[in-house]
Amino acid sequence: MSDLLITHVDVLTDEGVLKNHAIEIENGYITTILNDSEAIKAKDNAKEVLDGKGQLAAPGLVNTHTHIAMGLFRNYADDLELMEWLETAIWPTEAKLNDDYVRYGTQLGIAEMLRTGTTTFSDMYFFMNTTAEVVKETGIRSVLSRGLAGVSPTADQALVENADLFRTWNGFDNDRIKVLLGPHAPYTCPDAYMEKVIALSHELNCGIHMHLSETKGEVENVIKATGKTPIAHMHDLGLFWNTTLAAHCVHVTDEDMDIMAKNNVAVAHNPQSNLKLASGIAPVPEMIAKGITVGLGTDGSASNNNADMLEEVRLAATLHKARLYDPKAIPAQAAWSMGTVEGAKALGYKDLGVLAKGYRADIVLYDVSGMHWMPRYNDLAALVYSANSSDANTTIVGGKVLMKDKELLTIDEEKLRAEITKAQEYFRN
Repeated sequence: MSDLLITHVDVLTDEGVLKNHAIEIENGYITTILNDSEAIKAKDNAKEVLDGKGQLAAPGLVNTHTHIAMGLFRNYADDLELMEWLETAIWPTEAKLNDDYVRYGTQLGIAEMLRTGTTTFSDMYFFMNTTAEVVKETGIRSVLSRGLAGVSPTADQALVENADLFRTWNGFDNDRIKVLLGPHAPYTCPDAYMEKVIALSHELNCGIHMHLSETKGEVENVIKATGKTPIAHMHDLGLFWNTTLAAHCVHVTDEDMDIMAKNNVAVAHNPQSNLKLASGIAPVPEMIAKGITVGLGTDGSASNNNADMLEEVRLAATLHKARLYDPKAIPAQAAWSMGTVEGAKALGYKDLGVLAKGYRADIVLYDVSGMHWMPRYNDLAALVYSANSSDANTTIVGGKVLMKDKELLTIDEEKLRAEITKAQEYFRN
């Protein structure tokens, strides 16, 4: 008996769209994709049946780089370059955070993601045990990293907290939660501290999530101090011995990309945040050509200013066409894959991001009745170039329905709105 059967739905697969089919789900995985006549028989063996008429089933989007509780600071400080933004606005305000505010900020971000078609996110922030609890409660999938800064007076305690997070949560609920170590960036993590992080990664056999080569200033300062680029320097320190998720990688050389490809360093490309902070445009087509796995991320909602992954997919598809004067630089299929299956690979999931038998049942049903979907020549192109994230109607993670007909089932939105309003007054003062 299946746990869930989605009927009368168009299904986006790697082979194209299967019209009026059904998806059978058991124990969190897709067991079969059925045609309409087969689905009629399967109904009797399903615990729950969900009618997908008028909708397109697609893989849930994978957000490979967030600081999700930073939604608390959305529209708080804008139109600044990265270091000024961090030093004058964000870091002083973050000093006022506590578990409760991170709880509500995380709920806010998850509510936004579930509403806009994201089913997995990779997060680097503080009070991460609280974040893990919210992930557990809300049902979303997440890869968590405790942000580590060697220049902080609590630097060593942060390492202890990241290790505890790993021991407590890594592998929870069949890998619905995974944990990485989260050294922030070269400019906040001196070499001596990075050596401690790397030693801990060996002790735990744990991967790394780190901002690398985000701005010209960062790269210039590391070269001045070490004679090497941030990528080359971290490689020589031994960072890339295990899986590494490198956020941004805007200013990388051919030699950097060769190092990344050889060491299976995956990239979280954050096009909108990079543009807003004037950090630059990452050479993504060149990375892909070298065999580097590239996923997409929104970054924090204070530098984006939302967690809408469909926007990132569209921007990734269009931005690089303009940069290279080549309409084929990132085709629609490549952009969609970056937002789904390639992002999943970047986070270490080999069975996520595709609607096919044996894959995890992280699925979004999009309402295709809007005029912007017509005519329906190519549904994949529609998702990338014309769909709205508000078209997401139902969101499923691990076979469990978390939003149905635009109603969130695991978050009390009315209570959350009240708490965010209180937080706004707190951080404003």
